[in-house]
Amino acid sequence: MGFPKLAMFFAIAAALLIFLFVFLRYANLWVRSILTKAGVGLLDMVGMSLRRVSPATIVNARVNLVQARISDIDKQDLEAHFLAGGDVPRVVRSLIAADRAKIPLNFETAAGIDLAGRDLLDAVRTYVTPKVIDCPNPASGKTEVAAIAKDGIQVLAKARVTVRTNLNRLVGGAGEETIIARVGEAIVSTIGSKDSHKSVLENPDEITKTVLGSGLDAGTAFEIVSVDIADVDIGNNIGARLQADQAEADKRVAQALAEKRRAMAVAAEQEFKASVVENRAKVVLAEVEVPKAMADALRSGNLGVMDLQRLQNIQSDTKMRTGIAQVGDTKSETDTP
Repeated sequence: MGFPKLAMFFAIAAALLIFLFVFLRYANLWVRSILTKAGVGLLDMVGMSLRRVSPATIVNARVNLVQARISDIDKQDLEAHFLAGGDVPRVVRSLIAADRAKIPLNFETAAGIDLAGRDLLDAVRTYVTPKVIDCPNPASGKTEVAAIAKDGIQVLAKARVTVRTNLNRLVGGAGEETIIARVGEAIVSTIGSKDSHKSVLENPDEITKTVLGSGLDAGTAFEIVSVDIADVDIGNNIGARLQADQAEADKRVAQALAEKRRAMAVAAEQEFKASVVENRAKVVLAEVEVPKAMADALRSGNLGVMDLQRLQNIQSDTKMRTGIAQVGDTKSETDTP
């Protein structure tokens, strides 16, 4: 056997070994693809492996789509989504569920939602079976929304919001927290516009009508199906408490003003006492001048000795009478029980 024939023999043997290796590796997937008409050939599987794409994932996805009679999604689209880091099996299950539920959902939208980090399958399920959200969220530590009617009575309300997914706004749309906040705000506004808390207790359905008519699901990833008031209770009389607090504040202001007036009166009294003392000092000064004047009158002959003696007798008699009057007043005060 010549060298050319020997080289050809080894080349054919190597090709057979490579084909046998490839066939044994992908035989199961290839047979499934042929039997289900998934349209993924043996060479396509080899190319996927070279592109670091899982052939099993793509073949299983194509088989599921073909069996579900969804034929508008090519294997290249599935490969691109796999290479982008998407969850191909979840996207396929979501598309099949949406197709069975007659939900308009194409592959581009589904792939975008999945790459955005949203749970696409859960979104489809929520669209088919709307879920109920409690308002307020019990996880926040609050169980009721507190609002005050115009009569000052606090009303405590608890609502249950039924929502379903809006697939067109799932990417970029606000979540459940926004829905809860908006519904709570609408409840507070509606109760606050009522003249009396009794009207809220009589017609709690007016709250739901107002909430549903406000378009609170705009810009969110959900559509509000219904809003139901689960419970309405009466809280504290906030108006009476505010009035009591205002009365207490007014009383303190009045007390402060009265204390100010009292301090001013005390200050004025002290000023009057000081004025009296000052006037008494002036009287004493004037009395000091009397003896001087009398001495001058004696020296000048305008006042005689008898006149001076008579004046002193009058002064002594006046002092005696004043002393007797003071003693009588003291006894009277002592005898009074």
